[in-house]
Amino acid sequence: MAHVVRIHETGGTDVLRWEEVQVGKPAAGQVRLRQTAVGLNFIDTYHRTGLYPLELPAVLGMEAAGVVEAIGDDAGGFSVGDRVAYPLQTGAYAEERLIGADRLVQLPDEIDDPHAAALMLKGMTAWYLLRRTYVVQPGDTVLIHAAAGGVGSIACQWASDLGATVIGTVGSDEKATLARANGCHHPVLYKEESFVDRVREITDGRGVPVVYDSVGRDTFDDSLDCLRPLGMMVSFGQSSGPRDPLPLGILAQKGSLFLTRPTLGNYIATRRELEAAAKELFDLVRRGALSVDVGQSYPLRDAARAHTDLETRRTSGSTVLLP
Repeated sequence: MAHVVRIHETGGTDVLRWEEVQVGKPAAGQVRLRQTAVGLNFIDTYHRTGLYPLELPAVLGMEAAGVVEAIGDDAGGFSVGDRVAYPLQTGAYAEERLIGADRLVQLPDEIDDPHAAALMLKGMTAWYLLRRTYVVQPGDTVLIHAAAGGVGSIACQWASDLGATVIGTVGSDEKATLARANGCHHPVLYKEESFVDRVREITDGRGVPVVYDSVGRDTFDDSLDCLRPLGMMVSFGQSSGPRDPLPLGILAQKGSLFLTRPTLGNYIATRRELEAAAKELFDLVRRGALSVDVGQSYPLRDAARAHTDLETRRTSGSTVLLP
């Protein structure tokens, strides 16, 4: 029998339960996956609390790596023993699971399972942010919030590789050092100085063409003040909570700004898009332009402790859960 981390109600970390399950055989189009590493993401806490509702009971988690154990009919392209990974498929907090083969990608030998599990959702998020939502160009100056976090550390490396100057907000000197090592040219300790003032200083008063904001309420309004006219505010998370409703006239007043609230699912909705994202991401890793810092790992059954550390900002880089 395999185990999962499941919730039957929303709430604090006490709702996370370690339960035994029968996985069964894969149906047509599915494989049975023995998971070796599971990625931890802030969206997992949103699901746990009910901010982003799931149908209950639910197994949490959105990304993992593992080994194909069995293959159903019409699940071509894979063989038993293949190393694979996936993003954005609820139910990842599991030792074994059934999953659609069309949502899996083959892992290259150069990427081990823990790093793959830490890379898929966060790496593909960085991909769509920098390569699809606002296409970063050489010479751009960009602002990335939570620059030492899982997505932030990847996005800083990627933006720097694209030829951008990267400004990143961080919460401590330790995280500033980490962000700088990951390609952030100007770490800003937001608790000690105004990131708006620093952005204006670095850009000679012009502002930046794009802000990537996963923090939400605590940074949203000041982020708008960092943008140059016709700049884009990319709000892709809300770790500090959602901002109150925004009067659209503010966007006009601050320079005819663009505001978008994108999600990865819309960018990898087809098999072709998923494979394209994986190729770009894996190619970046292969040529040494991107590395993933697995800052900490926890046994899967200790998911509650991992959630607590993530929510209280005691983690840095990426976190994985090990079945």
